[in-house]
Amino acid sequence: MQIKNICCIGAGYVGGPTMAVIADKCQNINVDVVDIDLKRIQKWNSSNLEELPIYEPGLKEIIQRCRDKNLKFSTSIKEKINNADMIFISVNTPTKKKGFGAGKASDLKWVEACARQVALYASNHTIVVEKSTLPVRTAGVIKEILNESEISTKNSNLKKTFDVLSNPEFLAEGSAINDLISPDRVLIGGENPNAIDCLAQIYQKWVPDEKILRTNLWSSELAKLTSNAFLAQRISSINSISAICEETGADIREVSKAIGSDSRIGSKFLNSGPGFGGSCFKKDILNIVYLSEFFGLPEVASFWESVVRLNDWQQHRISKLIVRKLFGTLSNKKIVILGFAFKANTNDTRESPAKNISKDLLEEGASLVIHDPKVSSDQINFDLKIESTKPLTGGKNISFDLEGKWQKENNLEDCFKDADAVILLTEWDEYKNIKWEKVFGQMRKPSWVFDTRSITNPSEVRKAGLNLWRIGDGL
Repeated sequence: MQIKNICCIGAGYVGGPTMAVIADKCQNINVDVVDIDLKRIQKWNSSNLEELPIYEPGLKEIIQRCRDKNLKFSTSIKEKINNADMIFISVNTPTKKKGFGAGKASDLKWVEACARQVALYASNHTIVVEKSTLPVRTAGVIKEILNESEISTKNSNLKKTFDVLSNPEFLAEGSAINDLISPDRVLIGGENPNAIDCLAQIYQKWVPDEKILRTNLWSSELAKLTSNAFLAQRISSINSISAICEETGADIREVSKAIGSDSRIGSKFLNSGPGFGGSCFKKDILNIVYLSEFFGLPEVASFWESVVRLNDWQQHRISKLIVRKLFGTLSNKKIVILGFAFKANTNDTRESPAKNISKDLLEEGASLVIHDPKVSSDQINFDLKIESTKPLTGGKNISFDLEGKWQKENNLEDCFKDADAVILLTEWDEYKNIKWEKVFGQMRKPSWVFDTRSITNPSEVRKAGLNLWRIGDGL
């Protein structure tokens, strides 16, 4: 089977960049990305590439090369499914908020809806690819829905048939394009070797064959969850040690370097910080917790749940420490939040540590000035559910008689006037070059810097006259 037309259902953080790279590397294949969200599709089609719904280094250049050639974005779901040889399901799978498994299990309503659309509109033989991060054996749900479609059309001229594959993404936001172009591995799980080969041949246009791993469906699904769980576990582990460092006089950076030099451990994901964020880590661990409980493995569930609990604890620990350092109260105090995205080089705020820490500080009555080069005021407002304060007439200062309020500041240099503290929460490069001597002159005294990302030069900050707290620093 030769793949000529691909349809991806879901134009989000995974679907958009993944299909852009496939279109760029396979110019003989027509790639259609569809979504029910008209505003999102309009942003993908905007003539202003700065308005793309997703910020990823290198993405807009690919969109500029491929869009309206062999890469198209639309809401024409029925038409594009009908025309596709291969369909990627790349929709959101949030944690359930209510019902059986609430707080742990994934909500698969969008995946099921996609499967039903494919069953209804597909024609001839179609390869359906799970791209969303899904619980183990979700492919079974998709297969059952598609099999019913096969049976119902068996005696007609349509003759619909399907193969289901699992092809999980292993993308780190902020480096997603590079991860797609030069992946550590491409994982394809399935039952039909011919269908697996069809997908493998697409990746072979730019990925060495030895990096394309073939497994069964269930191993592929579980491998994705486990990969994220292991990475998150490393973050929680090193963050737990950072708290010990602060109490004992050790330095978490020195400890991380020492243990990372062990070839059995390695150096990646050993940087202590305010905790993991993003769309996958917490959700995928909770999925493993739910599956473990479902299959009668309470000890396994308890182990993985502790990783999430430690992550939450780390964020609230930082909030409490800030309050304590600022004399036990934040009322009428201006706090500068540098960074709201969960990591640098992305505008994604899902599960961002900055959200929980900001909410803690707002509850204490702080007046926050939030700066992030890529996150919009609308997104911050959605995340914090609190309206921004209005600047004073003729200036940009916060009205200090309003407690527990925030405002977005787009100019970094205008953030620090009369501030009591600066909190570094996202490791954007521009924050590494702040002139702290100049900042000290603008702040109210005593002035504090809280560095949760280890991106400051401690001697420069202290020489400027600022008090410094740095994650995992026992000095």
